[in-house]
Order: sequence, then C-alpha cells, then structure tokens
Amino acid sequence: MLAPFATLAFLTVLWLVTLAIADMGKPATGKILAALKGRSMLAAAASIRPVAVRISPRSRPHPAFHAQPQLRAAA
Repeated sequence: MLAPFATLAFLTVLWLVTLAIADMGKPATGKILAALKGRSMLAAAASIRPVAVRISPRSRPHPAFHAQPQLRAAA
C-alpha cells in the first residue's frame, strides 16, 4: 500500500527537479539558439561593456638561502 504513494512522491520530485533545471537553462537557451543561427548575443546587447580590473603585481621572490657550514654539520 505504501509503494504506490512512494512512487508517486518520487515521480513528483523528479518532475519538479526537471522543471527547475529547465527554468535555469532558459537564459542559456537563447544564447545557444543565437549562436546556432549565426547571431552574436554580445553584439546585440549594448549595455554590456568591459570592466577595468586592477591586477596587483606578484610578490617579490625571497632571496635564496645558502647553507652555512654550521648548518650543514647539524644536518
């Protein structure tokens, strides 16, 4: 008696997950269709502009550590 309700609950959850994934894919679907038709979504959207990003320089490397005779003997 419990099996039919469990199956129904499982199929309902599976259907809701499928709907949620399909809803998330709607913006990407337009881009994919435009690319397949040979149109660029970036060329049509004038509100998108490049953003300047400041990149910090790499930190200076540490000077090489040269082992002294006392340290060699300790090893």
